[in-house]
Amino acid sequence: MKRSALLLTLLLGNVTFAQQEENYDYFAANRQLIRNGVQAVLMCNGLYTSNRPLRQVFRHELAYLTPDRFGGPVGTPDGGEYETNAELQAVAIGGPTTGPTVRAAFREGIGCVVMAPDQSFDDIDSLPKLELPYPDFDPALTAWPNGDLVPEKPLPDYVDEDALLAASDWAFVRESPEQTTLSLIVVHNGDIIHERYDNGADMTTRTRTWSTAKSIAVTLIGMLVDEGRMDLDKPLGFEWLPEADNPEADPRNDITLRHVLNMSSGLYTVDSRGMEYATGSGLAYWAGASSVNGMRNRGLIRKPGSFWDYENYDTLLAVYAMKQALGDDKTYQEFPRKALLDKLGMRNTLVSSDRFHDFILSSQVYTNARDLARFGILYARNGMWDGERLLSEEWIEFVRTPAPATAERGNFYGGQWWLVPDDRTDVPKDAYSTAGNRGQYVIVVPSHDLVIVRRGLDWGRQGFDNWDLTREVLKAFDGGKAAAR
Repeated sequence: MKRSALLLTLLLGNVTFAQQEENYDYFAANRQLIRNGVQAVLMCNGLYTSNRPLRQVFRHELAYLTPDRFGGPVGTPDGGEYETNAELQAVAIGGPTTGPTVRAAFREGIGCVVMAPDQSFDDIDSLPKLELPYPDFDPALTAWPNGDLVPEKPLPDYVDEDALLAASDWAFVRESPEQTTLSLIVVHNGDIIHERYDNGADMTTRTRTWSTAKSIAVTLIGMLVDEGRMDLDKPLGFEWLPEADNPEADPRNDITLRHVLNMSSGLYTVDSRGMEYATGSGLAYWAGASSVNGMRNRGLIRKPGSFWDYENYDTLLAVYAMKQALGDDKTYQEFPRKALLDKLGMRNTLVSSDRFHDFILSSQVYTNARDLARFGILYARNGMWDGERLLSEEWIEFVRTPAPATAERGNFYGGQWWLVPDDRTDVPKDAYSTAGNRGQYVIVVPSHDLVIVRRGLDWGRQGFDNWDLTREVLKAFDGGKAAAR
């Protein structure tokens, strides 16, 4: 080998090879397609899932389509190359100057489903829906947290009301116009001790969870692991794409449920390589492609478990494994409601799917702040609800345990939940949090029996910090030094 390298040097001398640079964006057409799809989904859900007026949708939901990143939204509230159809509860985005038309339609029990570019409004009836009756009780007449009847109670004497209101102002009154807090709920000992909404929002307002959905997904998966129907340390157990002559020899067969929940699958990542809105999961999120086909069609580039890399498709692999464990489509499609949401009283929560009715549980759940507070209380109660164990303490310990591949980078991530990084000393180390784009947080602080929910419609630079919010809220508890009461 050394002789070959020496001979090559003698022949070529000090030849320098120029780097090959490509300036043409070969994915430009995909980006425009997905850009239109982003607006179709956000606009459809803003109008028909959140029930917000069109001008509000353009001002808040569509602020995400920043000119520097997406070119801005198509049209204005007064019109443009888009169509809204209130009767069909659907929208279409695109036209001669803005590119291929993408449509999305609201479907009962699911929220808005994005359609393939070759589909029209005539195809809406082929899209999935979930017709499942809700438990027979009136939330308005049912006590919190199962219902929405919240009795007035004085604050505990160790909670500083002025400091709590100051933390609320900190969340809502932002220096950056790109940070828009929509709602804030603080729950202590299971009671709502602070609740606040921005203009145009109230306790019924449903918005997209973005990646907070991942923490809901891992909860559902944990229920199946607790039952012995899934196993953290066994291979995912399904066929990969493209189909191979000898699938048994596929090295991806070594990927376990633990690996994907720890964001350490070792598969080629799309989202962290500047292609999130050009290909990969973006095609399923925003352009009607199959999430199941896309997530299985990635090559292995690292040893599973060896490297942490955030990827929507890793979550969706775990969700597909959940589907396989449940065994049939009907059981799978009803599972989130029957196993979790209905039991917690989360009747404002819609688990959305692609057009094949595969859940996009890496991002696309629509819910309100109170439902997320209920979800946080389940974790604050160590998996118990109304005397029934819904989730084992062992599973909660798993989601709160740092992924091994994060050890040298600060131990900031567990199992589809975010952890207090090693370099943060101003908040309790036992705190853990969901996190979603545009500022969606459910923060659980066990040492203070505290749940904090912040919903945002941030855009552009964003940057709202969940641990800073935790610090500010804890100032109301004996200056942040109170132990659990």
